[in-house]
Amino acid sequence: MYKKGLPVCLFLAFVLLFPLKGFSNFDFNANCLKAYKNIFDLKLSVARQLIAAEKAVHPDNSIVPLLENYIDYFYLITTESKSEFDRLKDYKSDRLDKIEDDKDRNSPYYLYAQAEINLQWALLRGKFGEYFTAAREIKRANSFLADNSKKFPAFQLNQKGLGLINAFLGNLPDGMLKSTLSTFGVKGNLNTGISMLDKLAEQLPKTTYEPFYEEVVFYYAYVLSDIAHSPEAYSRTMKYTEKISDTSLLKSYLQAYVCIRNGHNDQAIEILAGRPSGAVYSSFPYLELLMGTAKLNGLDYSAGTYFNKFLQQNKGVNYIKDANLHLAWLSLLKGDTGAYSGFTSKVKSSGYTYMEKDKQALNEAAAPAPTPELLKARLLFDGGYLTKALDVLLLVKTDNMTAKNKTEFYYRKGRVNDELGKDDEALTDYQNAINSGKGLKYYFAANSALLMGKIYEKKHNSAKAKACYNTAISMKDHEYESSIELQAKQGLKRTGN
Repeated sequence: MYKKGLPVCLFLAFVLLFPLKGFSNFDFNANCLKAYKNIFDLKLSVARQLIAAEKAVHPDNSIVPLLENYIDYFYLITTESKSEFDRLKDYKSDRLDKIEDDKDRNSPYYLYAQAEINLQWALLRGKFGEYFTAAREIKRANSFLADNSKKFPAFQLNQKGLGLINAFLGNLPDGMLKSTLSTFGVKGNLNTGISMLDKLAEQLPKTTYEPFYEEVVFYYAYVLSDIAHSPEAYSRTMKYTEKISDTSLLKSYLQAYVCIRNGHNDQAIEILAGRPSGAVYSSFPYLELLMGTAKLNGLDYSAGTYFNKFLQQNKGVNYIKDANLHLAWLSLLKGDTGAYSGFTSKVKSSGYTYMEKDKQALNEAAAPAPTPELLKARLLFDGGYLTKALDVLLLVKTDNMTAKNKTEFYYRKGRVNDELGKDDEALTDYQNAINSGKGLKYYFAANSALLMGKIYEKKHNSAKAKACYNTAISMKDHEYESSIELQAKQGLKRTGN
């Protein structure tokens, strides 16, 4: 690790002119750190050039295979390309072989680098349905990091991977990946993982491992938003990303994503509009989808421009169904039912269902069209425009509504009242949603039971909270079943069952 007191340019010149035989083969020198920083800014082409220069000067530096893997990891995250995934995954074993062949086994980076490569490919495989191989890679990564923690307890970077693995495994829904990992004897704990990542994000800037801060925050934000569904996801993500340079496109993504997920819609639009741009940055079409989503949440019909940009720029297989569903909604709000039918047909015929968003888009395209009023309320709620959403719902007449629409009406009204702090009204709405929708395949009734449980838990009424969580678990064959059941089981744990 370079010392902050020595300017990076002088340090790099010194190393290039006078390579030292005594240097470790795991040399995270100034050039490698510069490449690493550019990777997390999503300037992948610049990072590739720096790594090529490092290989020319220090061909035995075993940090290089790790950095090359980082580039592939973020390239695949930003492109979502299945064909590129299939091509690049063949490099994994060669990189691990180079690291394993290194004779410098007394470096903390020896096991750490192998763990990181396995963990990165496991996360990528999860995007494309290769769950069995992902499970084996998580097991290997966990084993490497556990061993490395025993050998090098002061090496703080071990906690990053262990925290992520604990959180990921501690809140994994039932399915092939969970059952395979259970067979391998690998388990985790969500709260332990969150605690490890939070502690690391807080302490790392004060240590010599400060250059790795952005990576820790990247994984921590992912855990808070997508794994834990934490109510603190927005506040913590915005707090920790504030320290990251504004030249980082990854920072813009993390902030915009957490804003959209947590009802800070106008802030998301501002962040995406002001994000860094230029040929130096890697293409990231998903940001166009995020902007379209934020615009539509505010009922801004210019959203269609961004969904179309995403579909034009996207070279991957994910979120195609989701984008077409949003275009269908936009058509419905404009009163163009013919265009709505056309886009729902595209949802059914194009794209894949690796991601939960695309699975749900397919379900919604196959269901009866939502009423424009309920759709408006849904979008406004997602954008955090709670009073506007409630105003729309208060004008809705439930007479002659289908069971599906009536259930959704009560659910949407319950969500708004819940967020506005009107607990009694929300509980009534949620109970009405359960009564009218418990036999339907839609998620409204089950999620209403889950959210009722959270309200009662907040009120310290454990008996009613448990009853509601058990009601949510008892409902079967509906959308989001695994996720809702998992959250309900977590609620039962918290309430002492």
